[in-house]
Parts: sequence; structure tokens; C-alpha cells
Amino acid sequence: MGKFAEADAILAKIVICRKCKSRNKLGVEHCRKCGYKHLRPKKRVKK
Repeated sequence: MGKFAEADAILAKIVICRKCKSRNKLGVEHCRKCGYKHLRPKKRVKK
């Protein structure tokens, strides 16, 4: 994902809204923009 371990740690703490595709913090119940409750974790790149 990121070029550095610190960047990977930050990107691992993000969830994406399935409706409006906005980034949200890990652990939230609903999207900050649209209020949609279905969130997915940010995709990881497999090495």
C-alpha cells in the first residue's frame, strides 16, 4: 500500500463508505458524509 510502514499503519485505520465512497475513521457506526451504515475496510495490496 504505502511506501513506509508508518503509511501502512495509517491506511489500515480507514474504512470506506459503500454508497458515497468517502473515507471514514475505523470504528465509526455510519458514514460522516451521507450517514450510510454499510462500511468496508480499505483494500490491502497483497505482496
